[in-house]
Amino acid sequence: MDRNLIAIGCALCFTTCGLASVAHAAEQAPTVFEDVGALKLQPVDDTVLANQTGKGIVGDIISGVVINLLSQWQLPNGATAVASGALSIVTNALNAPSVQVSSSASVTRNGPWGSGANHNASASGGQNVNVNGVSQITQVAGNGNLGTNQALIDFDASPGSLTGGTYNNATSAAASNANGSVTAAVSFANGGISIALQTPAGMATQTIAPGSAQQAGMIAQLLQIAGNNQQVANQLQLHLQTQQMSASMLRQIGVLQALQNTVRR
Repeated sequence: MDRNLIAIGCALCFTTCGLASVAHAAEQAPTVFEDVGALKLQPVDDTVLANQTGKGIVGDIISGVVINLLSQWQLPNGATAVASGALSIVTNALNAPSVQVSSSASVTRNGPWGSGANHNASASGGQNVNVNGVSQITQVAGNGNLGTNQALIDFDASPGSLTGGTYNNATSAAASNANGSVTAAVSFANGGISIALQTPAGMATQTIAPGSAQQAGMIAQLLQIAGNNQQVANQLQLHLQTQQMSASMLRQIGVLQALQNTVRR
């Protein structure tokens, strides 16, 4: 499992270090999930992105990665679905990784009134989009809905943000209501992370997939809402900690590059 989880962190460093974007579709003022507003857009300078290869920024290397995913859905009948996943990869002085994971899912039961689903409305197609890199898709059909995709990247994260938190070492979690109409699930599998919420009024998903020989890595946030008075949020937080390369590591990289140039000739 550790090898696959380390691959997740590497894929993120290769493909998402420049991510700092928010897609927001709303038809009413936010009244639920106030913590969503705590996520702020963090610009990353072009000079940083120009030198970012996933291996390092100028003389720095990425020494720690923490990923937090959270998806929440509240229906007007009081039912709520929540799923979350967290991954921490921190290297020590000997460059040995320490990997921790956590997953949880919960669904509260329905209230006495309707789910707000609109069987005459549809929101579809976004799940068929294949993107190399990062995508945030919000599809809404209905009235009074709040749907938010938000992502935050924090460079040079503090040690506390990487080592803090509680990890239950569970690689999957799932929950549903009594009749199965509302479900929440999270899974670490195939070197990636996926979260899925399903309700009578639509679905919310977040997917992180590592790169392969066939395609680059992917981060995807998707909301599909076909109903009224739904409140939905996808949140992704990526913390990256860097440290200065040692002199010996810089020499090793220089030797490797010299050998590569010799082979090319």
